[in-house]
Amino acid sequence: MAADNPTHSAPEGATLLRNEPVQARSTARLASLLDAAAAVVDEIGYERLTTALVAERAGASIGTVYRYFPDRIVVLQGLSARFLRDRIEHTQQTLRDPARTSWQDAIDGTFDDLVTAFRTVPGFRSLRFGDVLDLKPDPSSRSGSAMFAGVVAAALSGRYGLPDDHDLIVRTTVVIDIIDALLSRAFSINAQEDERYVQEARSICHNYLSGFYGDRASA
Repeated sequence: MAADNPTHSAPEGATLLRNEPVQARSTARLASLLDAAAAVVDEIGYERLTTALVAERAGASIGTVYRYFPDRIVVLQGLSARFLRDRIEHTQQTLRDPARTSWQDAIDGTFDDLVTAFRTVPGFRSLRFGDVLDLKPDPSSRSGSAMFAGVVAAALSGRYGLPDDHDLIVRTTVVIDIIDALLSRAFSINAQEDERYVQEARSICHNYLSGFYGDRASA
């Protein structure tokens, strides 16, 4: 399947596309619709997104939008899934960097990747991984942030030697939630962040994990 299929790495419980693309042309059309949705969200926020605005921005008919997305919520879920997939790919690449030799380096790399996304990826600072959508998900399903945290936790245990247990997953999820909350505040006005909140977020994450893992574990 194509890399632009937003059902891949989707938060659990997310609605699937009406029609998944099977040809390059369809995949490109879907990508252009998501690009358009991201641009609209970046300008006016996800709350005011409509399928008509997506169609207008993409230069497509409303029927083309409905071919893939039955409603605006599924557009937002598709965009969230793309954000999640892209951040996972970027962060995994960062965490494989041989220059990052400690879990502190890994957390810094993850943090910097998310700051970059807030700063430069259209729509990300508003929607992130889609957890802001009030969709009453199944309590047994995992949020987008939890899925992302699971990837980071796997690297912290697999490469950096932190204990591979449930506590690590919970603590990494707490860190990702802290980053999400404070960066959302830092970027609440526009793409020019409030540096005070950025630095506080970084410091809190390091201090929190240091309380459990100290300076142990080098790659």
